[in-house]
Amino acid sequence: MTLEQLEHIIRAAAVIANDDELIIIGSQSILGAYPRAPEELLVSAEADLYPKNHPERADLIDGSIGELSPFHETFGYYAQGVSPGTAQLPAGWEQRLIGISSPGTRGATGWCLHPVDLALAKLAAGREKDLRFVADMSKHGMLHQEELEALVPQMNLPEAWADLVRSRVAACAARRA
Repeated sequence: MTLEQLEHIIRAAAVIANDDELIIIGSQSILGAYPRAPEELLVSAEADLYPKNHPERADLIDGSIGELSPFHETFGYYAQGVSPGTAQLPAGWEQRLIGISSPGTRGATGWCLHPVDLALAKLAAGREKDLRFVADMSKHGMLHQEELEALVPQMNLPEAWADLVRSRVAACAARRA
């Protein structure tokens, strides 16, 4: 997905949800910090998001411009309406959000996760595609192991899960070396 495609989704989702602020929590939130991110980080055709002020309207977005919708069939990309609790995030993530607002969003703002928060959410999820995504972020110098490790305690995870996330942080750092 390109920045222009994400701007299109932001614009459409804002109209559907009647909310000019959207929280983007999926992999394509990388475009907030890195508008021209490396190709391997932009392979997803979906943007996971929810309306900031009306999160209950995420289903409207999903039903209107979600997977297999006419929007998806026309443009080849789509929005996945999610709930605020979908991603496991460290405390303070809201203060690190990076906004995308441009003529392409027509006044709406897509609030993207900071790369460190995105990486931690993906490491907590632990799916193979998530681990590969974080390894690619690390390979491109977008992450620092110390910063990730410092935020793990702020994720409010059970200790065994936090230990697993810490081991995944170390594994990604080792792959970069």
